[in-house]
Amino acid sequence: MQFDTTRPDFPHYIAVEGPIGVGKTSFAKRLAATFNYETVLERSETNPFLERFYQNRRQAALPTQLFFLFERSRQIQEMRQGDMFEPVRVADFLLEKDRLFAEINLDHDELQLYENVYNHLAIDAPKPDLVIYLQAPVPVLLDRIQNRGIAAEQQIDKTYLAQLVDAYTRFFHYYDAAPLLIVNAAEIDLVNNNADFEALLTYLSTARRARHYYNPTPSMV
Repeated sequence: MQFDTTRPDFPHYIAVEGPIGVGKTSFAKRLAATFNYETVLERSETNPFLERFYQNRRQAALPTQLFFLFERSRQIQEMRQGDMFEPVRVADFLLEKDRLFAEINLDHDELQLYENVYNHLAIDAPKPDLVIYLQAPVPVLLDRIQNRGIAAEQQIDKTYLAQLVDAYTRFFHYYDAAPLLIVNAAEIDLVNNNADFEALLTYLSTARRARHYYNPTPSMV
């Protein structure tokens, strides 16, 4: 499948989002490889507080959140510095969703501190040409987390995942900062199944304005 990524109306900056376990990072990498785009990835494995967060959310929430905020701020600054070269990118995060996690995991005083830090950073994040939001129900996410076998993630419980899914649903219900493609990823494999991946790419080529919903049937290929 060939795409003319040099067309002015083709999205040059794509952000992929969704709750943990939905496959956003793997899909973002495959999408970038297909379009020969750069990747901008969260790299959660570099957060030294994340494993402690999964063990004790209440105790480790604030340092975990602030580490991610500083790291994303650094990545966005690097993106801004590179804009003069008109790069093309796929990212596996939106900065705006950072507050979604903060509201779930931080208490009142911690959230005020987080917002104070966020405001002082004065982050000017570039707007994506297209946001792809992958969604799936909690049982599917739990199965995928278990199957990929990352030790620290095995401590994630369905109550926390349900909170995340609800928060993502609310966030994207009101999101209008960029064109949005909402993908029901519950029964498709966008990483390992070529037919599923190519079907989404075909749809994506028409979904660059406003809000679109993609509710596919799984491929048996």
